[in-house]
Amino acid sequence: VRSTSMNDVSSRSHAIFQIVFTQTQMTERDGGTFKLERVSKISLVDLAGSERSGQINAARGERLKEGNVINKSLSTLGKVINSLADKRSVHVPYRDSVLTWL
Repeated sequence: VRSTSMNDVSSRSHAIFQIVFTQTQMTERDGGTFKLERVSKISLVDLAGSERSGQINAARGERLKEGNVINKSLSTLGKVINSLADKRSVHVPYRDSVLTWL
């Protein structure tokens, strides 16, 4: 993870932290014991900022590639959100990026 000339303390990566909560309830009915589980998952996401290639430390080599990957995943996230919002959409491109696949 590297910084950029735009911000020397900025992270150049996405971070995803997922928490899974499981609530279990045991009930007795008709002589038997039944187990009811409710599961919730919360995803906390910190996205790397999109950057113009000219702003990524003069846009050379590995950092240019990193910037392109970041921009592609953010663009794909936008496409997924638009597809979910559009009732006529028949395909949501979740698998086009690791960020949206998770």
